[in-house]
Amino acid sequence: MCERLSQPAAILAELVALDSVNPDLVPGGAGESAVADHCARWLAARGFEVHRLEERPGRPSLVAVAHGTGGGRTLMLNGHFDTVGLAGYDGDPLLPRVADGRMYGRGTFDMKGGIAAMMVAAARAVAAGPLRGDVVLACVADEEHGSSGTEEVLASFTADAAIVTEPSHLQLTLAHKGFAWFDVEILGRAAHGSRPDLGVDAIAKAGHFLVALEEWGRRLAEGPAHPLLGTGTVHASVIEGGEEASTYPARCRITLERRTVPGETVEGVTGELTLVLDELVSRVPGFRYQLTRGVHREPFEADPGADVVRVLRRHAEHALGRPPLIRAEPFWTDCALLDRAGIPCVLFGVDGEGAHAATEYVDLASLDRLTEILTATVGEFCS
Repeated sequence: MCERLSQPAAILAELVALDSVNPDLVPGGAGESAVADHCARWLAARGFEVHRLEERPGRPSLVAVAHGTGGGRTLMLNGHFDTVGLAGYDGDPLLPRVADGRMYGRGTFDMKGGIAAMMVAAARAVAAGPLRGDVVLACVADEEHGSSGTEEVLASFTADAAIVTEPSHLQLTLAHKGFAWFDVEILGRAAHGSRPDLGVDAIAKAGHFLVALEEWGRRLAEGPAHPLLGTGTVHASVIEGGEEASTYPARCRITLERRTVPGETVEGVTGELTLVLDELVSRVPGFRYQLTRGVHREPFEADPGADVVRVLRRHAEHALGRPPLIRAEPFWTDCALLDRAGIPCVLFGVDGEGAHAATEYVDLASLDRLTEILTATVGEFCS
């Protein structure tokens, strides 16, 4: 790279060059150790008290604290180190490339750009101080899979408010969906293919469930909608069944995902699914099932009147020359964990494209703008 880079962009280039693929997503992935080591050195050199949390070996998160003079509010900036895999990326995913005001590379957008911005913003705000409140940087592992990093941080640290710097195109993100995963196993009876009198075809029975699942999705789409997120959704994700052509299948397993909006709970969703299945039991001869609930995460909705939202909105409007757009995200983020821990939070991050895609980039002007907005927000909130 021959272009002269701003401080956030230079740090981002260093972070992109460090492989931090989540090994829970890609077996053998590098994990977060190298990028955590790099950030720890940078933050410690600027006076931050750095805590390394590593309940899972090789999967460290950092909490870097700049203590205030006392009597002020604590603000946490949260972002994740880990990235999705490198296979299939167009070009070298670990070689940051700058062209036309963009930086390309795995993690530039999702979300090492946010990490770089919050590191520089916190350092600048502390240097410009004094601040009465503490500034806490939570640079976490494993957001792309199980969010064990933020959960580990929240077991030991808290704050009066938080900003998650996931990419949001410099738009104020006040809500996102949750999700719940289920395994539905349709039960048949194995028998030789020549003996329909003995066999029960679990795959054929599963067809009734798939039709009912599609109808459930239609009812959701026509039901009450959240003003920013719309309605919840449901879809079949994986189907497995049968052993060989000459045998009636005894089992057919369908994994499904139900995306939820604020106001919906995993208990309520489980009840909806059970009603769908029990209705099939009542009308489809021989229909039997087993239901297993898997991973679930709550939806998130910020209080638009919370102090952190108001302060961030004001500084974003000043930097952008207009009020920031208000948006919601269909995907899940660590905001929900912070909110559940009683920490008012909001999501605000860079512009760009290509999360999890073959080409990924961050708009460098937005990276600098984000750093400016976060610096001012930290300065006011913690003063």
